[in-house]
Amino acid sequence: LLVRGKGGKERLVPLSEPARTALSAWLAARDSAEERARAAGRPASPFLFPSTGREGHLTRHRFHGLIKQIAVAAGIDPARVSPHKLRHAFATHLLAHGADLRVIQTLLGHADLSTTEIYTHVLEERLKRLVLEHHPLAEDG
Repeated sequence: LLVRGKGGKERLVPLSEPARTALSAWLAARDSAEERARAAGRPASPFLFPSTGREGHLTRHRFHGLIKQIAVAAGIDPARVSPHKLRHAFATHLLAHGADLRVIQTLLGHADLSTTEIYTHVLEERLKRLVLEHHPLAEDG
């Protein structure tokens, strides 16, 4: 999926099979709505997530609100969920499971690796735990 991020930067984001399935279902629903719009004389939208708002597409502000609504519906404290926290969790999980920092940099669209290095706290914790669990001098006694 080609994504345009902040500053108009584009990046390619790979999609898992479940994500592709969900996206296909969404596209079918969206295309049906677009057909109805065209039949009513309204122009088709070039956006993946069109909106009747002034921008014509789902804005970052609206996405933030939707994330909060979904959290409430799922019984999760909305203060614990935000688009930024989802990005942070995505990067943290990738790093914790062995992804290369440069790969994470590319996926997040960071121009500078130092921005991505914020997530290395996870790696540091994992390394600390490995030493404590496996190094003979770390044993009590």
